[in-house]
Amino acid sequence: MTEWRPKFITFDCYGTLTNFRMADVAREIFADRVAADLMPNFLADFAGYRVDEVLGAWKPYDQVLANAITRACKRHKVTLTEAEARRFYDTIPSWGPHPDVPAPLARVAKEYRLVVLSNAANEQILGNVAQLGAPFHAVFTAEQAQAYKPRQQAFEYMFDQLGCDPADVMHVSSSYRYDLMAAWDLRIGRRVHVGRGHEPFTPYYGAVPITDIGGLPGLLGL
Repeated sequence: MTEWRPKFITFDCYGTLTNFRMADVAREIFADRVAADLMPNFLADFAGYRVDEVLGAWKPYDQVLANAITRACKRHKVTLTEAEARRFYDTIPSWGPHPDVPAPLARVAKEYRLVVLSNAANEQILGNVAQLGAPFHAVFTAEQAQAYKPRQQAFEYMFDQLGCDPADVMHVSSSYRYDLMAAWDLRIGRRVHVGRGHEPFTPYYGAVPITDIGGLPGLLGL
């Protein structure tokens, strides 16, 4: 990979760079309502509904989360208050990076232009990005694109704003469902899968696997 130099290195933010703590919040809220042996299925359903909620026309991210947790609670016959549903959205700006992120990301930022493409709302993302420990050339959100990943419209918005072709980009993500499958379809130049444990490594989509962001400088010959 060191023989090819991307014009931009683009990143998913939540889960890949920022420690995505949605499951932790759910465990805290529903500890008294969902039995421990049933919690994995509850969390899996919540995650699946979040994917389903972003596949149509854009709507505000607080609605995405509220709808997803409401559907999970309905499926598991669990009570939910409006304040509890809102808590998932309100806690996001406080989340910081995975421990492996700041140092290698700062190293890469000295040589490459870094970009975030996130399914966040505009009011959320800058606080999270500020905690990553590296300068970013640009930060794009689903709200700006009026489309959520994995919809190609979100990526196309980013390419238009950067004035580049998909082939000019290296995209880094811990998720095939949200990012790397679409990146394959769009023929993004290089794809990197960060093994956070969200989804198994899937060789078909041609992403290079790294355990964490500490592996990124080596891929770039730094």
